[in-house]
Amino acid sequence: MKDRTLLMIPGPIEFEPEVLQALGAPTSSHVAPEFIEVFGQALERMRKVWLCPSGQPFVVAGSGMLALEMAVVNLIEPGDKALVLSTGVFGDRYADLLRRYRAEVKLLRAPLGETIPLQQVEEALAKHQYKLMTITHVDTSTGVRTDAKSLGAIASKYDTLTVLDGVCSVAGEELRQEEWGIDVALTASQKAIGVPPGLALLVASPRAIEAWRRRKTPVGNYYADWKNWLPIMSAYEARKASYFATPPVNLICALNVSLERILGEGMEARFARHQRFKRAFQEALRVLGLKQVPTDSRHAAATLTAPYYPSGITGSEFLPKVKAAGVTLAGGLHPDIKDRYFRIGHMGAETAGNLLATIGAIEAGLEKCGYQFELGAGVSAAQRILRS
Repeated sequence: MKDRTLLMIPGPIEFEPEVLQALGAPTSSHVAPEFIEVFGQALERMRKVWLCPSGQPFVVAGSGMLALEMAVVNLIEPGDKALVLSTGVFGDRYADLLRRYRAEVKLLRAPLGETIPLQQVEEALAKHQYKLMTITHVDTSTGVRTDAKSLGAIASKYDTLTVLDGVCSVAGEELRQEEWGIDVALTASQKAIGVPPGLALLVASPRAIEAWRRRKTPVGNYYADWKNWLPIMSAYEARKASYFATPPVNLICALNVSLERILGEGMEARFARHQRFKRAFQEALRVLGLKQVPTDSRHAAATLTAPYYPSGITGSEFLPKVKAAGVTLAGGLHPDIKDRYFRIGHMGAETAGNLLATIGAIEAGLEKCGYQFELGAGVSAAQRILRS
């Protein structure tokens, strides 16, 4: 009997065997020639995954929150104005983080399940000169995806630096960092990048690096200071050893394997696959009668789905029944609706088989909760999309 359930949450995700094999290999020295080569390759491959050929990659031991903090602390000085676009919990968290570093923060918060109109963003940027604008590409608490391409263009028009929280989007949602004018795009290893938790990953544009170099005050966080990390990244990419803090050797080896597999699939094909999986889930939930937190399918994420429970069904009743059917899902996160919805992750190396198994488990959970529907309808609807 299988001794674990299929993990279909918004991170950590299911990891490929080759990635786990690299993670479990004997640990080498961080200055061993073979590791120096692996680290250098990983940095080069990040530019290709982020589609930012002129960007500076950073790989640092830590969580996605460290990546968020690295972007802020290196670009913001006390008194700088920052515009935060929030579509959920993590946008609000960015506002708190910026205030911690004494930025003057203007928060634009979208109604639950919606995005902020582009016109409203442009009006805010035209009214005041902001040094920085933060964008949550996909907010993990709501499943809402923002129009990062258009937002990047608007920010460029007003000479505002852009930081994209891509924790739940990079390597899943379409992202063309350089073409879209995004100055920092960041993520965490355990999401669509497909590596167990522990790596904060970001790519900074030349404009972001130049803004950091021009700052007048010291960076307010020693560990996150690019001054300490840029020489390390440059050295390893030049295939030389360097040291500031011991890198997580096995995680970086696993990262290099995963990046190689991502690029082997091809970014265009990967973006298209995630969109196809999104459509399959949306159609399955539609025929099952489940509504979603995003109010418009056009701004629903391709990396996760956030459906509401049917009337009369609770998470404490439903989620264990889905798990008994072999699939682990995530409960709600947004405080306003935490007990009213659940979340399904479908990013990275997920397969059509995993999607169909997940929908089947959802149907099993709904049936055991007494929900009335045509058994198999969701699976059939998803299959039609996947075949097309």
